[in-house]
Amino acid sequence: MNVLLFGATGMVGQGVLRECLLDPEVQRVLSVGRSATGQQHEKLREIVHPDLLDFSALEPELSGFDACFFCLGVSAVGLTEEQYQRVTYDITLAAAEILARLNPANRGARRIQWSC
Repeated sequence: MNVLLFGATGMVGQGVLRECLLDPEVQRVLSVGRSATGQQHEKLREIVHPDLLDFSALEPELSGFDACFFCLGVSAVGLTEEQYQRVTYDITLAAAEILARLNPANRGARRIQWSC
C-alpha cells in the first residue's frame, strides 16, 4: 500500500505517520506539508511545499496512492472566518480536486480512503 499524508507535523499527522511507518503493509509514505517532519525512514519521502492552495507543481508526484490521510487543520481560536476557511476548506478542496483528477480509477471505485 502506498500512502499520501498531508500534515505530518501536526498532532494527528504525527500519529498517522508513525503508524504508517510501523505497518508492514505500507510500502511507502509521501508526506506533503509546509515543513519537514525531521524523520528519517526508508519508507518515507517528504515534499516541503509552502503553497498548499496550489499543488500543480507536484502533479507528477501525486498519483499511484492507495490511501490519503489529510491531517491539516487548525483551531478556530483567534482566526477570522476567512483564515479558518482557507485552512479547513480551501486547502482541503485544492488537494481533493487534484487527487481526484490524477487518480480517476480510485475516485470511481472509491478506493482512496480519506481520513482526518
